[in-house]
Order: sequence, then structure tokens, then C-alpha cells
Amino acid sequence: MSALIWSGSGSGSGFLISNLLLVLALCLQYFPHVAYAASAADYRVKIKSAVFLSPEFVMKPGSVVDRYYYNIDFPKGHVALKSFDAQVVDEAGVPVPLHETYLHHWVVARYYQRIGVPLISEAEPPQNSSDLMLVRNSGICQGNSLAQYFGLGSETRRTATHVPDPYGIEIGNPVEIPAGFEEGWMLNIHAIDTRDVVDTSGCTECRCHLYNVTKDQHGRPLRPGYIGGLSCCYDKTQCRLRRDQGLATTRRSLYLRYTVKWVEWDDAILPVNIYILDVTDAPMRFMDAAENINSVKHQCKVEYDVEPCKSVEVYGSGRCINSKKTSLIMPRGGYVVYGVAHQHSGGIGSALYGEDGRVICSSIPTYGTGKEAGNETGYIVGMSTCYPEPGSMQIMSGETLLLESNYTSAEKHTGVMGLFYILLADQVPVRFHLSLLIQIFLNSSAIMLANVLST
Repeated sequence: MSALIWSGSGSGSGFLISNLLLVLALCLQYFPHVAYAASAADYRVKIKSAVFLSPEFVMKPGSVVDRYYYNIDFPKGHVALKSFDAQVVDEAGVPVPLHETYLHHWVVARYYQRIGVPLISEAEPPQNSSDLMLVRNSGICQGNSLAQYFGLGSETRRTATHVPDPYGIEIGNPVEIPAGFEEGWMLNIHAIDTRDVVDTSGCTECRCHLYNVTKDQHGRPLRPGYIGGLSCCYDKTQCRLRRDQGLATTRRSLYLRYTVKWVEWDDAILPVNIYILDVTDAPMRFMDAAENINSVKHQCKVEYDVEPCKSVEVYGSGRCINSKKTSLIMPRGGYVVYGVAHQHSGGIGSALYGEDGRVICSSIPTYGTGKEAGNETGYIVGMSTCYPEPGSMQIMSGETLLLESNYTSAEKHTGVMGLFYILLADQVPVRFHLSLLIQIFLNSSAIMLANVLST
């Protein structure tokens, strides 16, 4: 830059002014994020927020709801999503504690639906067809597995989902929506009413004997050795109660109340890609004969069991720890913007490591200590999140990551999860420090003034 500054000729104040203008122009060229800095405050002011209610779901003690609601209320147009927060409430809008209704999970998925086609049944997850296309996230799981854009469980009330400025999750781009289709959103709610059940933890871990289940939701016999998990607590199943009367007839209407924040799309926003990694994923390499290339098949089973102490390490704390790990190759890299893990009760934390052993993100659960909603004893009520400084944490394309999920194992746990959400950006905002620009300008001015005075 200095060679350019001193390439002019002339003397006196005219020369000084012309060179100062040149310095300013070069600063603007080398710091194009000045425009971003000027618009950042305005950008934050433009954040919109709306609160929505899911369709009503009715529950009674021991009952299970696992519904797929299509065409839910959601922001329209070409926008950038900034956060999605949710919790279960009753008809009066009062938050419902987990020890009454356990929120196993909620997920929000995106799809394109042919205009004019009737809505899909609430009983089934989205399936690709000539009239509906599931719009997956960027993750490496395949098929319909873990395709959602957002999703949490019991930790939903105290887990941050905010996407920091100047990033956003881009949706509604008309260029990407096929002709004759429109964008829609599906909400899956899986809740278990644990009032008056014989075994609360057994019901929330979906132990099959408590649900009197021997077949899955599709009528297929459970695989040998399967004693608990999603295949035993599907929609309309019933967990065993302490008694058959009383609370068994106490029904109530509940809703998932969700708050969405977004901004209108703008070129100043940097889009992020959503990745959901699964510790049960066991990638298998194979030769794709049709394409004549080596391919990878990802086997994301979503849930797994934690065996008791005898098969795990005992750390210095005296606690029994089950540590499950898997190695995953990232086909596409990026800069980490956000990270968080999803675990069930018994979870004690999860971490994602780079190929060189660096900690990309560590996410630790918070357990409740009371009875009120958001602080229920024995339940995970929050997960810590990672917000690295922009550009400070990069995952390279083709890098092998190590995902680790840790659970206590003093007793057996069934149907637990070890998921990890990360947001990756292709670009890093060039951070503008006004003091640096002023310093460059003043230093250059002083040097040029000294040169002028010395001539």
C-alpha cells in the first residue's frame, strides 16, 4: 500500500490533501466491511419476532403424543432465521413442568409442497414424493434421518439458539423453490405424560415393558434385545400407571409455544449451513458402481443404550462413565458459528474434536434443582453452547472429526441420544475496528505532512 501512496508527485497542501484522500480510499478498499459496520446497528434493529402456538394436543396420565404437524405458522418470504425457542404450555399459557409432561423432543423441518395438494396426515414424517420434497439441512446423515433445521428436548427452555450477527439461516429464496411448489414447515412434537406413572424414568426412557409394546409403530416385531427407545413410545402408546382410576381420566390440552426471530434477507447477511452429527453414526465406505466412485453410507441410528458400570471406565471422581465416540469425515468445511449438543437424562456432556485434537466445541448439561418449569430436579434443563470468535475456529473440507458423548452409567439407560448441532459459514466477516482505521489515517497524514514540510 505504501508504494501506491508515495507514487504521486507534487508539493504543498494540494499534494497532502490528494494523498490523504488516496489513503482514505485505500482504507475503504482494504476494509470493505466498513459498510457492514455502518449497517450492523440498523441490521439489529430490523430483527422481527413472532410467537406461535402449535395445534392442540390432548394428554392424560401415561399417554404419549408423537405427531407431525404440517404447514405450521412460520415467517414467510426470503428471510434469515435468527433463533427458534419453544416450550410446552397449557391452555392458559402457563409453562408445564417436565415432571408432568416430559418433552422428549421437538423438531422443525422444511419442505417444498406442490401448490394445491391437500395437507399430509399428522401420523407420518415427511416422505419425498412427486408432491413433496424434504429440504434437508447440510448434515451427513442420509434419508429422513436428522434432516431438521431446529430441534431440542427437555433442555429447550434454557438452551440458546440465537444465530449471531451478521449470520443467518437463509430460507424462502424464490430462486431455490421449484416452479409449482411452495415452502412449508413441519413440527414434530414427542411428549410423554408422566403424571401418576409407576416409573417416571422408565417411561421417559421408553422402556418397552412399561408400555406393553412388542411391535413398533409400523407393526413390525421389535428386534431381539431391544428393551427401550423410540420404537416403544410412539404416538398413542400408554405408559403403566400406579392405579387405573383418578388421574387416569384427567385430560388436558397442551401446546408447543414457539418464538421465531428473523430478519429480511440482505446481502450483508452471511448464510450458515446446519450440520447435525450423531455419535451412533458408523460410516461405511463402498464403491458406487453407477457413478464409479467411492462413496460413504452414513448409518445414523439416532439413539443408543448405556450399559451399567462393569463395561466402562471409572474416573478419579468415582463416577461410572460411559463414553461413546465416532469419527466422521466432513465433506465440506467452514467456520464454526455455533455449536450445541443434545443429550437425555444421565448425560454429562459432549464434545467435538478436530483432526489435530483441538476442541471445536464442548457442550455441558445443566440439571434442574427444583419443581418449577425450567428447573426440574433430575432433568436436563439446558445445554451450554459455543459461539467462537468469528474466524477463530475452522473445520477443513475432508477433515476427520471425533464426536464424543458421555453418560453416567451407574445404571442402565435406554434410548439416549448423542447429537451435536453446528452452524458453519463459508465466509468470515472482516471485522472493522474504527480505531485502526483512524490510526492508519493519522499515521499516514503525519508522514506525508513531514515529507511536505521537509521539501
